[in-house]
Amino acid sequence: MDLNVFLQVLTSVFTIALLIVGIVLGIRLIQVINKAEQVIDDVSEKIESLNGIFSIIDKASLGLNLVGSRIIDSITELIKKIVKRKKEDIDYE
Repeated sequence: MDLNVFLQVLTSVFTIALLIVGIVLGIRLIQVINKAEQVIDDVSEKIESLNGIFSIIDKASLGLNLVGSRIIDSITELIKKIVKRKKEDIDYE
């Protein structure tokens, strides 16, 4: 067997082996990407389910903030009235 023919056969065998390895790696890569996509979809669904809870918490905190602001405003107005009356009483004396 001539050396030239031997090298051509050897090159062909290595090329076929490299092609098979490339195809196998490509298939594995596609499987990994599909699994990652499923995980991402699952996480997205869970986040969407939590959005409702966060919306409720946001509305509740907004309501509590509004109530707290009104209570503080009422107390401030009451203190202003008391200070104003005491100041008027002091002015009359």
